[in-house]
Amino acid sequence: MKGKNILQILRDSRYTVVLSGSGLMAENGYPLLRDGEESYEIEEKYGYSFEEIFNSGFYSARKELFFRFYKEEVLKALETPPGEGFQALKKLQDHDLINAIITRRIAGLEERAGCSNVVNLKGTAYDNSCPVCGKHYPMEYIRDSKGVPLCEKCLVAIRPNVCLFGEMIDNGLMTRAAAEVEKADVLLVLGASLTSPLCSQMLQYYTGTNLILVTGGTERYSDERADIVINGRCDEFLKCLADGCEQAAGAE
Repeated sequence: MKGKNILQILRDSRYTVVLSGSGLMAENGYPLLRDGEESYEIEEKYGYSFEEIFNSGFYSARKELFFRFYKEEVLKALETPPGEGFQALKKLQDHDLINAIITRRIAGLEERAGCSNVVNLKGTAYDNSCPVCGKHYPMEYIRDSKGVPLCEKCLVAIRPNVCLFGEMIDNGLMTRAAAEVEKADVLLVLGASLTSPLCSQMLQYYTGTNLILVTGGTERYSDERADIVINGRCDEFLKCLADGCEQAAGAE
């Protein structure tokens, strides 16, 4: 019944924005390199924590180890395609129930599922360029290179255009994301607590009427700032909404 109620809320909404968190990505089979069990394995394997390696200073000083980690842990995970949760997001957009998606994750899962108007606050692994000439390189060029990937023209290390620890998020992206949240009367938070960095950055701009939180976990969680809290998997919740849309469309 709650799914039907939320579907009606989305239908009545003038503008709905999704905050896509790590929980939705984890459900898709992606490792949580910073917060999950993988963080211990990384420190044991590389001798440094994820935050230490995925850092602007580390990239500058130890490029060989940075790119070894980046290829083996970050780019290898991209072999996993967008799953049901992201496919359902696309269907909800096709039914004009979601207007924008904001995320801090760099796997580009939303766009790879076909979603539009996605604000990737920290960039994506699919955007890489030479810091000297500006030539852009696809993710596959970085993945398949031996050692440090070099610009074909300048012979300098190519820079993944992602926000590393120690760097500020691009001001233009922050401004765009804030403008999207300001327009929203419904904010749908997927797989992120309201105290997470993503929500902490964005909630200050939200003045809408329905804040819906889907926890993405089995533990019961509540936050008085949320109007509706769903304790459960995000992908199952989204698929339920998408199926409801298609059933309604089929009945017309």
